[in-house]
Amino acid sequence: MTVFQPTRRAFLQGGVAAIGAVGLFGTRALASIDPNSFPDRIFHATHYGPFNAVVKDGKLIGVNAIPELDGQPNEMLLFGVADRTYDASRIEYPMVRKSYLDNWQTGDIKPQLRGKEPYVRVDWDTAYSLMAKALLDTASEYGNQAIFSSSYGGWANAGNFRPNVMQGRFLNLIGGCTITQGDWSAGASQICLPRVIGDMEVYSAQTAWEVIRDNTEVFVLVGCDPIKNNRIEYTVADHQIYAPWGEIRDNGCRFISINPQRTASDDYLDAEWISIVPNTDVALFSAMAFHVLEKGLEDKEYMNKYTVGADKWIAYIKGNTDGVPKTPEWAAAITEIDASKIRELAELLAVSKTQIAGAWSLQRAQHGEMTHWAIVNFAALTGKIGKPGQGVGFSWHYGGGGMPQSGKSTPTGLSQGRNWVKNICPASRITEMLEHPGEKFTYNGNEGTYPDIKIVFNAGNNFMSHQQDTNRLIRALTKVEHVFSIDVWWTAATRWADIVLPAASTLERDDISVGGTYSNDKIFAMKQVIEPVGESRSDYHIFEGLADKMGIWQQFTDGLELIDHIQAAYERSAAAKETPFDEFWTKGYARQPAPVEARRWTRHGEFYKDPAANPLHTASGKIEMYCEEIAGFNLDDCPGYPIWMEKHEYLGNAEEDQVHVVSPHPWYRLHSQMDQSARLRDLYKIQGREPVRINRQDAEKRGIADGDLVEMFNDRGSIIVGAVLSDDIRPGVVSVYEGCWPSLDSKGRCNSGLVNFLTSTQRSSGLSQATTANTVLCRMRKCEDAEGPNRAYEKPEIIEDYEVAAIDEEVLGLDRVATIMEALLADATEGEKIFYERCTVCHGPREVSHFTQNQWKGITPSMFPRAGLDENEAALVTQFLMENASDAPKK
Repeated sequence: MTVFQPTRRAFLQGGVAAIGAVGLFGTRALASIDPNSFPDRIFHATHYGPFNAVVKDGKLIGVNAIPELDGQPNEMLLFGVADRTYDASRIEYPMVRKSYLDNWQTGDIKPQLRGKEPYVRVDWDTAYSLMAKALLDTASEYGNQAIFSSSYGGWANAGNFRPNVMQGRFLNLIGGCTITQGDWSAGASQICLPRVIGDMEVYSAQTAWEVIRDNTEVFVLVGCDPIKNNRIEYTVADHQIYAPWGEIRDNGCRFISINPQRTASDDYLDAEWISIVPNTDVALFSAMAFHVLEKGLEDKEYMNKYTVGADKWIAYIKGNTDGVPKTPEWAAAITEIDASKIRELAELLAVSKTQIAGAWSLQRAQHGEMTHWAIVNFAALTGKIGKPGQGVGFSWHYGGGGMPQSGKSTPTGLSQGRNWVKNICPASRITEMLEHPGEKFTYNGNEGTYPDIKIVFNAGNNFMSHQQDTNRLIRALTKVEHVFSIDVWWTAATRWADIVLPAASTLERDDISVGGTYSNDKIFAMKQVIEPVGESRSDYHIFEGLADKMGIWQQFTDGLELIDHIQAAYERSAAAKETPFDEFWTKGYARQPAPVEARRWTRHGEFYKDPAANPLHTASGKIEMYCEEIAGFNLDDCPGYPIWMEKHEYLGNAEEDQVHVVSPHPWYRLHSQMDQSARLRDLYKIQGREPVRINRQDAEKRGIADGDLVEMFNDRGSIIVGAVLSDDIRPGVVSVYEGCWPSLDSKGRCNSGLVNFLTSTQRSSGLSQATTANTVLCRMRKCEDAEGPNRAYEKPEIIEDYEVAAIDEEVLGLDRVATIMEALLADATEGEKIFYERCTVCHGPREVSHFTQNQWKGITPSMFPRAGLDENEAALVTQFLMENASDAPKK
């Protein structure tokens, strides 16, 4: 190595690392709450809330909630955090699948044995050597596009230095990789809605709750369950929105819930439940629009001033385009809601001050783009959007939606840098990509080509649990030469990997985060609580070690320690102007309160007051009830305005004994996180399996009683679950929470109950290529032949005393990194550097050409303040985005 590429060893020997390693940074413990008890209570924060960790003799023994910071701490915080820290499912050492270790030089790695054969414990250098060689061999022989990162989303933990960011930074230093685009949460609407209403909407702040309390007469929950889903969030949940929901209810607001099943929110908010056939919401809102038009309740003045294309959509509603008027009787046959009820609901919403909240789950369906769009059009038809307490919102159920926004910048971590690879894979299309390299696909109005993937590199993401049709994915993975996975626990994503690296949990390292996805009114220190379990390392240090192995340690670390990066991240937040870092770190948090005026903020309010001065970021600057751009794509499955299209699988075409499966977010987990917590499983699992909610009539027909094991199956797979009988789910529909850990029995059935063995890889449309997880049919029967207990939480077989031969460094060819490094960022503009250093956001693309100019304009108003850009910096970044967006003039 040259003096310009120092190794970590040389850095440490030089003594520079001592900076930041003593004094303030060595002081982690807060004062004890109880002065007579032992003092070790250490501040930390998670997706489930902030807390004081109780530590005795170096061990975590308890979790203390902090009432002034967490409005309603829940069981995931109080039980799950401690349970999973020392759970048997922890990965304690680097592991390599036996056939891969034995045959890495010959290439006979037997990929068909993934998930079936034992792992061998190795040292870190052996694992790093094998990974480095595979990465460089692949980049040299096939190009960097053959390396695929499945680490999208960043939900692994609440910190800024989360694994997907660390992985992205590392891989981009060696030329980049193929990445995913879009996500699972709201993949359809995040592509459609910017063209319709000028913003993603699904990730946008909602009208301040006090405005709702003081103005809203009717609040409609369409598949929306805020009481459940606000239990967690992308950053640190603080649960401050629960009391405001109660105030809104108690102030006389009437709640209506349109849903196939009654929810916790319906109970809490005293909502009227209107039971609907899953995936038929477009038919309902179309029929309500028909009735509004028939009764003359539409707001023509509003549509003339604030919308375009209303006449084309109204022609469809009236049946002028297809000869089928969208009457309440027409919709009743599809939705199974009485026509009289549809009329009553339409009139109520039209004449009342109405807020409509649509869940993300609505668009996780075939033709999912249509659903939120239909809600927007109905609200525009009745003149609601932008008025205080009225309109539409698609993130009420998440992240404290409705809490006043601080509007202040938050900590920003390390830049991922430029990815030189332009190939993408839509997030729900991984299986298709692996199966069909070279195949063309459309996404966001552009055409792409699936690359030929040789490496799947996964960090902190359980993609094996949330990809649809899991059996098909397992088969597709056999075509891949290398699968690497970095995780804290033996999740599904690690059990089908070749090399597994043990990540430390956030309790075993330092990090930083924020409170409230939308309020952003608190900055939290995620202070190290205990020493790493086994030989685990933080994600930062894992990639630091791999970078060091490949001679790019200086570029990855900037010559700094993790705590130095954390301090720099904090200094970029608005809180640093009021609270010095040492004070923040000692206390564990800093506040940056929302201004008083934020409590009266209305979504789309400025547009409503003056649409000429405050146009939306759509082609017309108005709400596009008909979108010429989308229509111009000429997609059979996504036309230019929202229409009802029959699904390939739903109750309208189901056979007599089939049921429709919905898979909502779980109550006691964050997707798959917390599934290994024994105390949480005791609260809800049935005979150790995932519960299924079944209508009593459906259960009686099949001889299923409460607590029985049930086999659910279709031509894609089979799962075993436990029956929970209920009158609060409509007949013909069953509900299984997504995200449990899988365990296959000898017949190939998931003995744990992972619903994605049933779900389909059918795309939403050619516009978004998004998931259709909620468009699925299956059959079910009482299970009489379950094979023993669920073993999803046990370690795979591990060989501890295997003799591992030393690897000759000459074979690795590590010097190949230098040729890749020479070209990186050589021609970057100042705006490009600022974007990649400071503006990467969780739901925006990492490649600028994946968004149109208007899509970037729609997200920068929230992105720039969070990044803390001044006016000049914002202008430079805007210029870079506009010059390189997907629809920018070609240079």
